[in-house]
Amino acid sequence: MATIKEIQSRDILDSRGNPTVEVDVLLDNGKQARASVPSGASTGEKEAIELRDNDKDHYSGKGVEKAVKNIETIIAPDLLGIDPTDQEKIDQRMIELDGTDNKEHLGANAILGVSLAALKAGAMAAEKPLYQYIHDTYNSDSDLVLPLPMVNILNGGAHADNSADIQEFMILPVAAKSMTEAVETAAEVFHALKEVLKERGLNTNVGDEGGFSPTLDSNEDAFKAILEAIEKAGFKPGEDIVLGIDAAADQFTEGDKYELKKDGLSLSSGELIDLYEKWIGMYPIATIEDGLNEHDGDNWAVMTERLGGKTQIVGDDLIVTNPKILKQAIEKKWANAVLVKVNQIGSVTETVQAVQMAKAAGWNAVISHRSGETEDTTISDLVVGLGTGQIKTGSMSRSERTSKYNQLLRIEEELKGNALFAGNVFKK
Repeated sequence: MATIKEIQSRDILDSRGNPTVEVDVLLDNGKQARASVPSGASTGEKEAIELRDNDKDHYSGKGVEKAVKNIETIIAPDLLGIDPTDQEKIDQRMIELDGTDNKEHLGANAILGVSLAALKAGAMAAEKPLYQYIHDTYNSDSDLVLPLPMVNILNGGAHADNSADIQEFMILPVAAKSMTEAVETAAEVFHALKEVLKERGLNTNVGDEGGFSPTLDSNEDAFKAILEAIEKAGFKPGEDIVLGIDAAADQFTEGDKYELKKDGLSLSSGELIDLYEKWIGMYPIATIEDGLNEHDGDNWAVMTERLGGKTQIVGDDLIVTNPKILKQAIEKKWANAVLVKVNQIGSVTETVQAVQMAKAAGWNAVISHRSGETEDTTISDLVVGLGTGQIKTGSMSRSERTSKYNQLLRIEEELKGNALFAGNVFKK
């Protein structure tokens, strides 16, 4: 049995050029696993706390030296000698060391870095590929499933300056028969959209998640441009490819109104739901994430009752991958799907608990990246191993996004047909 011999940590840079935590777990058999921690820009208030130094003379206050020190001086000494395959024990000991509900003492970034590296070390100790190890540990009674990608092809909101109020406009290649075909389809539409934007005299710069961020006159302009790109690439909207949005409504909430400034609209919750219903009737929108503010729970239930029969309603900032909040959301029927971000909750064990709870309730679970990412590809293995069938990991550009797609392609090749491809998860 291999055990943890040493844990090392350091600060590295994420995709925004900000510091983040990287962790190495070294085993007594000589093997070493490494993981790094992502960071969000559009964040829910109830997320686990990412510990920053707040020293204005060091990375403008965004340094993570405190988190690194907590790993080296508090976490590491307590975990030495533990079997890396005992993930629950490792995570629980870190949670107890922290002693807070939101991991603010040690930092969710410190705890998660160790948790992810331990997961990889466990796979090494078990001599299994990471996705297979995750599957065998947490999901052994189900098939391995390669996910349908939700490709953020046009960035707005907090991920791009002056593009659109809606934060993400996504394409989902539902007619694809494999991961390889899904990636190729999305890439072809991505490049076609660049041509469409150029023809309209719009810029083709990309935002934080690799999607284009043109200055648009209205939010609907994004749908129209994407539909044109889909057709230009030789595909049929609504048949080969459907659309999705992450509204990130917290970002355009002002008081009790939703301010869609690109459209000159100031809407109540009910009026915004009406607008979504109108858009669903006009465009092939299959999934809506964070359609309302995270504090607007009663109206989330209304939105789900009205739209949930034909559209996936995803809670992100609303639920923040927290099993306690997810339990409440399920009971109150706030949504019918949950977005799963490992750094929102801060440990592998709690992330898996959220996925398992969602599945038990008949909800969908979407494994997701963050807007501040690293080259770490753990979520690609996680989505296959847990078999959730959907992944959000950005657009077809920027290596911190494409690295996740590339890992999924490698996994598909390695499995040689011994896995399902999720395909059209929206078929009734």
